[in-house]
Amino acid sequence: MNLPPPLTRLILLLACLPLVAGCASHADRLHQFRSDFFAGNLEQATAEIDELIVDSKEDADVLKLDRAVVELASGRPQNAERLLREVRDRFDHLEQTSAAELAASMVTDDTAISYAGEDHEKVLILSLLALSNLMSDGTDATAYSLQIADKQRQLIEAAGGVEEHPELAQRQVALGPYIQAALQEESFTSPDDVIRSRTRVVEWQPGFRDGKADLERARYETHSQPGHGVVYVFTLVGRGPTKEESLEIPTQAALLIADRIISHNASQSLPPTVAPIRVPKVVTRANRIQEVSVRVNDEPAGSTATLVDVGELGRVHYEAKYPEVIGRAIARRVLKKSAVYAVKEQVNADASPLADVALTLAGIAWEATETPDTRCWGLLPDEIQVLRLELPAGPHKLTLQPADGYGPFGQPASVGVNVRDGHNAYVLANFPDHRLVGQILTNEAVE
Repeated sequence: MNLPPPLTRLILLLACLPLVAGCASHADRLHQFRSDFFAGNLEQATAEIDELIVDSKEDADVLKLDRAVVELASGRPQNAERLLREVRDRFDHLEQTSAAELAASMVTDDTAISYAGEDHEKVLILSLLALSNLMSDGTDATAYSLQIADKQRQLIEAAGGVEEHPELAQRQVALGPYIQAALQEESFTSPDDVIRSRTRVVEWQPGFRDGKADLERARYETHSQPGHGVVYVFTLVGRGPTKEESLEIPTQAALLIADRIISHNASQSLPPTVAPIRVPKVVTRANRIQEVSVRVNDEPAGSTATLVDVGELGRVHYEAKYPEVIGRAIARRVLKKSAVYAVKEQVNADASPLADVALTLAGIAWEATETPDTRCWGLLPDEIQVLRLELPAGPHKLTLQPADGYGPFGQPASVGVNVRDGHNAYVLANFPDHRLVGQILTNEAVE
């Protein structure tokens, strides 16, 4: 049977629509890059991420986040800061999704929408901006640390407020007030300001091991003894949250969101039953490393403690918006089916079995090639940890080594730090697993 030209064109259109959606997932395309980074092959990882940025201009923003981590691990904190600041500004601009992109996402998938970052990523951009700046001149660290709290307030309000999502208010990132307190102590700011910042750390991260001791010191002691200075050892520990494809059964909340989207876009109603749907989901990993052991001049000095649980932050923020993610996926499926049914009616497919089969197969292919949006910042740590050390002024050798519940394991790494009387020195190291990736950074290197 020869199909009429209009029907042929419609079938070809439906058959070609799946080609608009991506074939390989974001994780697939970055697999080799991430493998090289975690193996410590930073030159190779740099070349790979640069090539991906050039080849995938639509995903350049999220790829630059990984590029910034490579720069930081390579000992170039100013380059990392520049990239993070650029993406921060872009994400702020992209928070208002265009109507055209939303419409395109309904006929393809959410990868048609410019990636504006997950909520936890927006907060962590500011966190790494503060740490990167501390590793150079530290002049903007206070501003970045204040922006962390401001961004969290904005995100909580956008999600419906504390009343709707109290769990978000319980996951405030304590790195901001911690850095503020460190800088305030060094600059002899009013003790009340230091106490206020230290109190906020305890309130926002009650499980932080050193929080209460820091608060007591702020109340009754000075920055450091005469002839001494302070070293803050920050560590990026473990492999952090990423997004993977998941098959989910729609919840009632997701169905309500889907129904609103469908009602707004078409004269259709949500079917009484909806099959499981493919969506992206934030996943966390079990990491062996629990802390980083620190030795000063080959003598034990303590271990880092968790200040920011990045995995938990990512999980909680994503769960708050997960019904919307599933709802959009359901609405997209229903609208695609509706489009196929509309074409069938237009060409009277009931009278043409071949046309009916062709359109049905095209519709199935259209749905099957939809790609869940797994774009994400893939080089985040699982935790940000810190140890505060008061040391005599002068040069010191700090040796860092990952540790678990049984003690240190893996490969130790060392750095020389010059401690100045009455001042802070900062150290940053990235331990995604049993060994350091890149180099240990410090703003007070021994000459």
